[in-house]
Amino acid sequence: MRKAAVLAIVLLSGSLLAAPIPVKFVEGLTRGYLVLRDVQGRILAHGDLLQVVHGDQVEKQMVFRFNDGSLYDERVTYTEKGVFRLETYRLTQRGPAFTEDAELELDASTGAYRMKTRERKDGKEKSKDGKVDLPDDVYNGLLMTIVKDLPKGGATVHFVAFSPDPRVIELEFVRSGEHKIVVGDLEQTAVHYTIKPKLGFWLKVAATLLDRKPEDLHAWVAMDHVPAFVGFEGAFNTPGPTWRIEVVSPQLAR
Repeated sequence: MRKAAVLAIVLLSGSLLAAPIPVKFVEGLTRGYLVLRDVQGRILAHGDLLQVVHGDQVEKQMVFRFNDGSLYDERVTYTEKGVFRLETYRLTQRGPAFTEDAELELDASTGAYRMKTRERKDGKEKSKDGKVDLPDDVYNGLLMTIVKDLPKGGATVHFVAFSPDPRVIELEFVRSGEHKIVVGDLEQTAVHYTIKPKLGFWLKVAATLLDRKPEDLHAWVAMDHVPAFVGFEGAFNTPGPTWRIEVVSPQLAR
């Protein structure tokens, strides 16, 4: 997958020193409603966040249905026995919102992957499968989950990017201040995390030359007695537009 690496990370590599994120707040049954906006605030898509627990395994799905008919469907299974550990990851994206349609599967227990892409411009298709060595703290599809459990000083985790071959890269979560959030008349504080792809010198040069240098990502978490995800901002693909994920509440139809 040349451009369909989730959350904008491509052309990177990192060390394989694993540091899984400890579980502070156990995940469980979840149903959330999301909206996706561009930087001008226009609504691009509405989404659902679904999560259920089956024994020791948690299944999570985040899906966005775009106004132009595009689809972004991300599914993960993971465990949370002391630390968060990814088991399987699947991504489907298609439609005019993306430069290519793509299907991707990753089995974190074996490192096996499968990917299939189709360029929307010329219809050219590519497919590939194989295996990649993975550390224990690979968190594809779980960045918005683990951000609620990060240590106060932040953390560095790993992510599998496809550019087009899979690369294990590092993402550094840096605490970048606090922001006020408003829920009706209630004011609270959200912690802002900047998520920085860590590139070496030569990868920075290559990414710059190929116009594929990823931008920092951003996440906000309300940190009260029980933390809550507030929002995410960044590109889904590189190069690609910056989008913002926000949590919304359903309303009764009139």
